[in-house]
Amino acid sequence: MSILSQLNSPGMYLICGGIIAFVCAVCVVFMVRAWRAGLAIGMDATKMRRAVTASATFAVLPSVGILLGVIALSGSLGTPLSWLRLSVIGALHYETQVAEAAAEAVGLPGLSASAMTPTAFTTIALLMGVCIMWGMVLSILFNRKYTSRLSTPREGKAAGGGFGDTAMTAMFIGLVSAYIGSYVGSFVSGNGRFTFSGSLLPLAVVAVAALAMAGFIWLAEKKNAAWVDSFSVAGSMIVAMAAAVLLRGI
Repeated sequence: MSILSQLNSPGMYLICGGIIAFVCAVCVVFMVRAWRAGLAIGMDATKMRRAVTASATFAVLPSVGILLGVIALSGSLGTPLSWLRLSVIGALHYETQVAEAAAEAVGLPGLSASAMTPTAFTTIALLMGVCIMWGMVLSILFNRKYTSRLSTPREGKAAGGGFGDTAMTAMFIGLVSAYIGSYVGSFVSGNGRFTFSGSLLPLAVVAVAALAMAGFIWLAEKKNAAWVDSFSVAGSMIVAMAAAVLLRGI
């Protein structure tokens, strides 16, 4: 039996599906309690239904990006784990980056199904889990103090932590710069031929994704289409993936 067949075995589906079912049950419980709490404080049931419908509608397209991530990861890590990671606590940008970094650390040529081994999969899954669990741990320890700051902002400061927003922005800029820098370095150190293959293809795709995101931001800010903002990440990903397919043939 191949490693991919084992990763897609009924046992893996049972384990991952059970966890996802538990999380879905928790979501339903909180949804019901939130609805009852809204009625208890006198909120209009019609407006609440509209809010639920609008939220569900706007959640559809952004979830396309998550589905694409599941499909991308399932080819090497199996569908159950990919489904679990991107359904419960994982983030699309985090999962793919950490999985690729872990694969390279164990000597694999990226997330390759043909080169995947039980040891490599265990290392990748362990690293993906350990690296992302700290949000839950820190929430248990410090969330009460943090929420008290949100409800009682200090004098002269807006509610919430400005440092958190700045740190998150800096982290993403650092991640993007590191990945783009690696591809730029690979291209510069290579033969320098202008072909959409090898290290130049990711750079072209990054440029297309940036232009697509700029277009979404322009629509949201200049054309007062605020609803576009919910679809910007998924839309940029779809445009960039289509560009990668088209440019690959050049």
